Amino acid sequence: MRPKTCDTEKLDKLICIRLSELEKKLLRQRCGKEGYRTISDFCRAKLVRKREIRRIEASEDFIRVTQKLDYELNKIGVNLNQVAKNLNTHPVYQFSGADRKVFRQVLIELEKCFSILQQYMDKIEPR
Repeated sequence: MRPKTCDTEKLDKLICIRLSELEKKLLRQRCGKEGYRTISDFCRAKLVRKREIRRIEASEDFIRVTQKLDYELNKIGVNLNQVAKNLNTHPVYQFSGADRKVFRQVLIELEKCFSILQQYMDKIEPR
């Protein structure tokens, strides 16, 4: 036999809202996707209950690496701006050996940054 519900937990109050057919359909789909059995359960969870806040803590190593990546990406941006300035300053600019060297350095740094970021992403969301 089901235990009696105390008066403060009874769900005996009714609130009515009007929705279009499309809105009701979308609401039902969202309820199903988020794992709620009924529209009432969904509405109570979204309207009355406290919002769940997920806190992600970062290790000192992660903070250090991301700060280093930020610094490296900034340097890459500076290099790219120098190349863009040379390209836009001269109407018929020819790439020099120095420009090619800068592009290679930028590519290498971007690959390193991507590799490190990918490692951390794999830890957060394993494939």
